[in-house]
Amino acid sequence: MIERQYVTDGVIALLAAVTGKPVSERTVPIDPDTGKPIPPPYTLVDPLDHVTDDNTLADAHTTAISDYQATFVSGPVPGVPDSRGGPRQAQWLADRGRKVVARPADGSPGYAHPLTIPGVGCYWRQAREVGGTSDPADGIITSVIRYRFFLQETGT
Repeated sequence: MIERQYVTDGVIALLAAVTGKPVSERTVPIDPDTGKPIPPPYTLVDPLDHVTDDNTLADAHTTAISDYQATFVSGPVPGVPDSRGGPRQAQWLADRGRKVVARPADGSPGYAHPLTIPGVGCYWRQAREVGGTSDPADGIITSVIRYRFFLQETGT
């Protein structure tokens, strides 16, 4: 059976790699050196559905479909008083988040950026943008992408 926490860890690592910014599960990232919240921009990952039943009589639960929502959070510009997050910053971060489904530039099979989950391969990925916040009075602007990962145990 494919364990959800390993998938979540892999998704967080993948998003951190493609965005180059902090990523955290369901809460604001914390700076391990100071114990304080990291200021935006960053990404919040929310695990959604995780289906392990392939609807066959002989289902051995060796496959799973895992859904995640990534909220790309913009924020004030460091060192600029009274600055706020903006749509360009949120979109910039979401553009990097879309690299999760990017294919290799040379046309080879697979994906340009690996999703590393011990003993599990990802044979298909989907991403769709589903909205975000847009009120500048909020002080932050977000963009949201939902991902779906089709997984199968590899036995390694």
